[in-house]
Amino acid sequence: MSTAVRPDPADVAETGRPRRPEPFVTATQLVKRFFGVTVLDGISLSLAPGEIRALLGENGAGKSTVINLLSGVHQADEGEIAIDGQAVHFDAPLNANRAGISVIRQELSLFPELSVAEAIFAGHQPVGPFGTVDWKGMRRDARAALAQLGMTSLDVNRPVSSLSIAQQQMVEIARALTRRSRLVIMDEPTASLSPEEVGHLGDIVARLAREGVAILYVSHRLDEIRNFCHTYTVLRDGRMVAEGEVSSVSNAGLIRAMAGRDVEIGRKTQGAEPGQVVLDVSHLAAPYSRRSPARVRDVSFHVRAGEIVGLAGIVGSGRTETANMIFGIDPIGSGEIRLQGRSIAPSSVSEAIAEGIGLVPEDRKGLAILPERSVAENFALAGAVRPKGLFLNDRASERTALQAFVERLGIRLSSVDAPITTLSGGNQQKVILSRWIAREPKILIVDEPTRGIDIGAKEDVHSLIRDIAARGVAVLVISSDLPEVLSLADRIVVFREGRSVFEIAGSEATAETLMAHMTRHHG
Repeated sequence: MSTAVRPDPADVAETGRPRRPEPFVTATQLVKRFFGVTVLDGISLSLAPGEIRALLGENGAGKSTVINLLSGVHQADEGEIAIDGQAVHFDAPLNANRAGISVIRQELSLFPELSVAEAIFAGHQPVGPFGTVDWKGMRRDARAALAQLGMTSLDVNRPVSSLSIAQQQMVEIARALTRRSRLVIMDEPTASLSPEEVGHLGDIVARLAREGVAILYVSHRLDEIRNFCHTYTVLRDGRMVAEGEVSSVSNAGLIRAMAGRDVEIGRKTQGAEPGQVVLDVSHLAAPYSRRSPARVRDVSFHVRAGEIVGLAGIVGSGRTETANMIFGIDPIGSGEIRLQGRSIAPSSVSEAIAEGIGLVPEDRKGLAILPERSVAENFALAGAVRPKGLFLNDRASERTALQAFVERLGIRLSSVDAPITTLSGGNQQKVILSRWIAREPKILIVDEPTRGIDIGAKEDVHSLIRDIAARGVAVLVISSDLPEVLSLADRIVVFREGRSVFEIAGSEATAETLMAHMTRHHG
């Protein structure tokens, strides 16, 4: 994985510290209010050419608002933004883009009906000599941009709608790389990427910095902040509470600044001895297709009551597809799924839920919530509270149950009737997990449980998953974040190329061991 860019000796002052170029962009005393509530209160920061600045803070700290002000989505109520020392006013994202600012957002903004090449060059297609789109050149340049990210096998003619979340994230990054921006804002760019893909992105970040591009890097992964970034700014409750050089602060110091308290992040201690086998998957494979290779070829593992089993593997190894087959989303080609000793083959989501299977998908926004509906309505989606009659839902009991989870889990919200999108990512995830706790499933599958979630909420979600297992539920955790797998799992099953290839106790596993089996780089 890439490390921070080292300065040229000629650019080092007599003090031994790099001379900082004049800033490309400077934000001074930015204030933003929504409906009378101050969400940013006097934020100032600057970015110089070649600087990689981390923007840190818990969900709701104001990071997204800063990004939206710099990129023209919103306008500040007070304060100033300057480019090369000249005050600017962006009344639309297009104006910010023309000034040299690009944003890679956590919530993907690709058009699903476009091809990969069209999505990468949306809004800035290459034009041929007669004023028409240079389709051949666009496809060539799209392949080149993806190759920089190690995505040489991705067909640029494929529709975006056919891509996984991780692949769409790489396309989003490739799109920003083709714009030749002077400031690239990266908002959780590695949330769905494998360790290998994170490494490729680190190389790109370092190369852009060497070429004089300023980068504002938003991530909750402190190893990335440590490896990629030069400087940092920490926000809490809409205010700047710390800034400085990454090399001069510890991870504990960053966490303390973000959360306002000490947060313990570490490996789980072994709990009670797990019970009987709940889920037993034997030689599971997807149906054969000439059009596309099967993502699941030969998968076997089991999960016991009260046990957390982690599935580790690079993106495309078949982990999510296996979960989808168990949950009735994708068809089963061959092999067997046994639930508490009984063979099952769910052909729909409703059938899987009726069998006692729950799934928290990786695409929280697209698959786990109804964004325009209330917190209460989203909580009730999986039938968390049994209806009184054949067609009558017990709304009062649903709200009572939800309120109990709100108090127990510290879910921060203005009202259970507010749209769920008004909650932070971590609080949304708590609502989704609460939905399944109330349902009392036999097996709960949690895919990328803390994608895009801040440090404090991450440990809250981890504690909640451990509590679910302690209740006797068999838990299957899929995560591209190896420290997360190591922290949560009693056992870890490694996937590679659609097969389960290795199994190890969580207490014995290391990131190096898992990576060796995930990538076939055996010592």
